[in-house]
Amino acid sequence: MPPLRPPFEPAPATTRGPAPGPAPTADGARSQIVLAFDDNRHASVLFGQYGQNLALIERRLGVTAEQRGNHVTLEGSRDGVEQARRVLESLYENIKRGQDLASGDVEGAIRQAIAQGSLFDFDPAATRSGFEQINLRKRPVRARTTAQDTYIQALRRHALVFGTGPAGTGKTWLAVAHAVSLFERKEVDRIILSRPAVEAGERLGFLPGDLREKVDPYLRPIYDALHDMMDARIVERALQTNEIEIAPLAFMRGRTLSNAVVILDEAQNTTAMQMKMFLTRLGENSRMIVTGDPSQVDLPSGQVSGLAEATRLLDGVEGIGITKFGAEDVVRHELVARIVAVYDKADAARRRGDKG
Repeated sequence: MPPLRPPFEPAPATTRGPAPGPAPTADGARSQIVLAFDDNRHASVLFGQYGQNLALIERRLGVTAEQRGNHVTLEGSRDGVEQARRVLESLYENIKRGQDLASGDVEGAIRQAIAQGSLFDFDPAATRSGFEQINLRKRPVRARTTAQDTYIQALRRHALVFGTGPAGTGKTWLAVAHAVSLFERKEVDRIILSRPAVEAGERLGFLPGDLREKVDPYLRPIYDALHDMMDARIVERALQTNEIEIAPLAFMRGRTLSNAVVILDEAQNTTAMQMKMFLTRLGENSRMIVTGDPSQVDLPSGQVSGLAEATRLLDGVEGIGITKFGAEDVVRHELVARIVAVYDKADAARRRGDKG
């Protein structure tokens, strides 16, 4: 094993009962190390309430993690133990820098360790220190999966970015974070939020209240993201001055959007004509981010989703980035990923049956 960086101090391995059978690794070897953390308070945060973070690491990496005070003993396959060590090391460093630790951060660190490869092919010199991060005044927002990492890179490089995939993968969350970062750095003057208001029909007239009150229920996830990333007073002031603007898709026709970040959410419920209309609103020094879940289309049967058509037609066009998320990228509760995977499997079987 390579020497561990402080504050991690491997202790000599100890024997605990009969040696277990060989693990399915490249050389069949098993490993055990003890990590010592120099700050009890930080270690407590790292391990999680009732050791829930260690339990997640155990389930995902196939190791055992036994906690005693500010020490944790890792045992399992050599790859699993090494990946668990990397996870704990990176998370502890984040905690020392004052960053909060949520279960999603633990899952993200696990996925990053897996993506970096096994003990035998891992090259620290050839690997970035971590996933991409969006720096905000309130707090940084870091990618938690490889797809999210790719998505953030696309947001920085392209004027038009599509993010498609199931709920809980962070498509809209990261889109809002990127928009806020550009707004805070004064690279754009406005953030414009849009979506098909009532499924595909956009029937707003019979809802009570003014335009903002009519659309509010449908944009609640975006509002939640804004308030989590910006001070509430700044959000409200920006809404009053139209620096943050709510614009239902039906009201976008005829506009040219300049010096703005425009986010179209739930885009799977746009028609092909609506999507073309929206994309051609892009003005000077503007960015567009289009998000949606192709598996949850609410359009009338037989009508083509504008999101599906746009990602098919525009794939490979210079200046446009398309990131596709899957069930493995879900960063909500781990059960959500399993639920999405089961539904995807059922949908695939149904499509095969239709073709047969």
